[in-house]
Amino acid sequence: MTERIFTAGLVIIGDEILSGRTHDKNIAQIASWLQIQGIRLAEVRVVPDVMERIVEAVNALREGNDYLFTTGGIGPTHDDITVDAVAQALGVNVVVHPQARAILEKYYADKPGGLTDARLRMARVPEGADLIPNRMSGAPGIKIGNVHLMAGVPHITAGMLDALTGTLEGGAPLLSETVGCWTPESEVADILRQVEKAHEHCQIGSYPFFRDGRVGANFVVRSTSAQELKSCVDSLCDGLAMAGFDFTPGGI
Repeated sequence: MTERIFTAGLVIIGDEILSGRTHDKNIAQIASWLQIQGIRLAEVRVVPDVMERIVEAVNALREGNDYLFTTGGIGPTHDDITVDAVAQALGVNVVVHPQARAILEKYYADKPGGLTDARLRMARVPEGADLIPNRMSGAPGIKIGNVHLMAGVPHITAGMLDALTGTLEGGAPLLSETVGCWTPESEVADILRQVEKAHEHCQIGSYPFFRDGRVGANFVVRSTSAQELKSCVDSLCDGLAMAGFDFTPGGI
């Protein structure tokens, strides 16, 4: 394990996300999975089913991060153009992957219609790509270089992530602890700033809430070092106590 910070970008593809018709659930699960792998989700873009927009996002995020993940647009319909867009971004052709075809032939063998031309679209990959196993619906995900193409359906995405677990190089996992406080975050801004400044290997996020007629905030301290994390949390609690604030380790 290395101290170098590994990052990933995520491109969410689909008009249905941008229209509000479908609520994305993949950002949170991918971000959480990446943290366990020692990789930080650095940027997310949501783009429509438009070739030029997908190509632009793919190129920007794959070049700016160690890894790129995409979700959506690898199904059997005409507007599923992610494979074509990634191939264009990488400057390679689109081909039918023989193993993907065999997987789909087996999966659809006992289903009405069998392996139709539309379903066979799910065997198309950028030339040179490998497959990401999909135990849920047969159609595999795709990986080529540092780019990973996954389904948009959250439970299928989860299965593909599970198949990738332990296969990517990452750094130290990001650890976190939460401290809750019944006070407006503006009143503790100076304390947060001073504590974070004194702990250069830690970051403090402030998340306000309104509950039971009271205003409060949860402060999430993050670090790759357990020792630094503990020191920062202890300093934050000491600072809140000295200022007379009502706080709760573990969050509210």
